[in-house]
Amino acid sequence: MQWQPHLNLITAISTLMSIESKDYNTSRKKLALPEYGRNVHNMVDLLLHMEDRDRRTRAAHVLIDIMGNLNPYLRDVPDFKHKLWDHLAIMANFKLDIDYPYDPPKPEILLEKPNRVPYCQRDIKHRHYGHTMELMLKKAMEFEEGKEKDVLIYQLANHMKKSYLAWNKDAVEDDKILDDLRLMSGGALTYPGMELADVKNNVPRPQQYPVKQKSNRKGNQQKRH
Repeated sequence: MQWQPHLNLITAISTLMSIESKDYNTSRKKLALPEYGRNVHNMVDLLLHMEDRDRRTRAAHVLIDIMGNLNPYLRDVPDFKHKLWDHLAIMANFKLDIDYPYDPPKPEILLEKPNRVPYCQRDIKHRHYGHTMELMLKKAMEFEEGKEKDVLIYQLANHMKKSYLAWNKDAVEDDKILDDLRLMSGGALTYPGMELADVKNNVPRPQQYPVKQKSNRKGNQQKRH
């Protein structure tokens, strides 16, 4: 008996599809949720035409199982079943009269505007170094004078040089990096004459991808002969 709703739905859909086999998508109604496909929307239409409310509710539960199998990725989403029932209500244009296990959504939710995304507007004077570098320099300024602070500043300056070369093809002098270090720290970090590491050969260029070498298959075959 548990397969009866499945058989009834499949039989009705097969009949409906045979009648509409010569229709084109341009002549059909627009899908409310295209990710579920035309057949699921046809099943929803069949639910709306079922007169018996209990039978309609049982068939809706079967359809929810089918929708879940078609979209297994939703199983990792919180309130998985709740979302499926909301989708069913939307596809039925909020006209499906059944016993919902959850409170069905209101039609007004489709008219709600999304919340405004608060974009971070930071005033970064040296964008090629990034905001994180500014934060690290501020943290380095809090260190006491000594070897630990000198090593930290040396590493940060080398990273600044690496970042500079990543977005500038020309070579950069160490004095330029040290001058930027002084400006970004408000004059608190000054290390004139510091010799930085040669990081130019280890810097990945933006959108630099390895080029696949073409194999000279014909030449190799001639060498074999």
